[in-house]
Amino acid sequence: MHIVIFGLTISSSWGNGHATLWRALLKALAKRGHSATFYERDVSYYADTRDNWTPPSGVSLRLYASFDEIRAEATRELNSADLGMFTSYCPDGPEAAGLILGSSANIKCFYDLDTPVTLTSLRSGEPVPYLPPGGLRDFDIVLSYTGGRALQELQAHLGARTVAPLYGSVDPEAHFPVPPLDEFRGVLSHLGTFAADRQQALETLFLEPARRMPSETFQLAGAQYPDFIASLPNIAFVPHLAPYLHPALFCSSRATLNITRGVMAQYGYCPSGRLFEAAACGVPILSDGWDGLDMFFSPGEEILRVDSSEEVIEALSLPQNDLRRIAKAARERTLANHTADRRVMELEGICDQVSDRMQTASESM
Repeated sequence: MHIVIFGLTISSSWGNGHATLWRALLKALAKRGHSATFYERDVSYYADTRDNWTPPSGVSLRLYASFDEIRAEATRELNSADLGMFTSYCPDGPEAAGLILGSSANIKCFYDLDTPVTLTSLRSGEPVPYLPPGGLRDFDIVLSYTGGRALQELQAHLGARTVAPLYGSVDPEAHFPVPPLDEFRGVLSHLGTFAADRQQALETLFLEPARRMPSETFQLAGAQYPDFIASLPNIAFVPHLAPYLHPALFCSSRATLNITRGVMAQYGYCPSGRLFEAAACGVPILSDGWDGLDMFFSPGEEILRVDSSEEVIEALSLPQNDLRRIAKAARERTLANHTADRRVMELEGICDQVSDRMQTASESM
């Protein structure tokens, strides 16, 4: 397949979860013989924080200053594409959607990597700037990073005809066990961009345990945190950590903590990419709880669910052999079920089903 994608960013991982996901998927697509062009608006905050990432062979990153600059070029690409796609938080979502729908792309697709945010905004009457004014009824397939009831709501509220989950994943060649680094050593790490609806869980599951364990170091990495974080005495804080250092951060702590954004946790069935990345690094994971967690990892066997400060401290006090056993099981589950290669095969299957359905409909006319 040749795939044309209009998305948020793959050039910079600063302050977003899209970039590392797309890098893994695009690499897996290329390995399986597909090609892709990713259109990304060139904005200053990503231009100033770009990672040293090179697209794999067969994948092209096209940075542009204005949509008019790439309109004619993108139209030509879409007219010969097997799959034309735009994603949530694409800065030019409505324009990209119109271009895709007006093209000869074989399959026309929207991929919502932020489905709970999209649906919550719609319910509260807030504008969703990346959605086209006509909703999603004209697209052949709507993919969602979130499963469960979110899929039905995409149909009910946005008119999506066909929906399918395409969950997060990991590139095991980028995330794997590495030796610990002294600068990242600690009892617990947390990697993630600041979000207001994650702050209460951060307070309960990370900051309060740090206060109660003053002799231990807690490692926190991520963009946009309030200034007071850096003043806590036993919290080592990194405002932005380059992706190539993520495995070292994970592997230098006794365990790592996953915290789901509040709106995501309410919907469930929305595993963070960090879950799979940490698991691939062979690190014991503590996670807040949400519906569908056991679809991805078995609590108590492959992951430790924690809902209070006391449970975090108790988990960190488990024997090292128990933590290693849990980490090993999670890594095995991830390599079997949650790699980018696996997600690309799922995407191929979805596209085959959509093509078959379109062919059947065409023949019956």
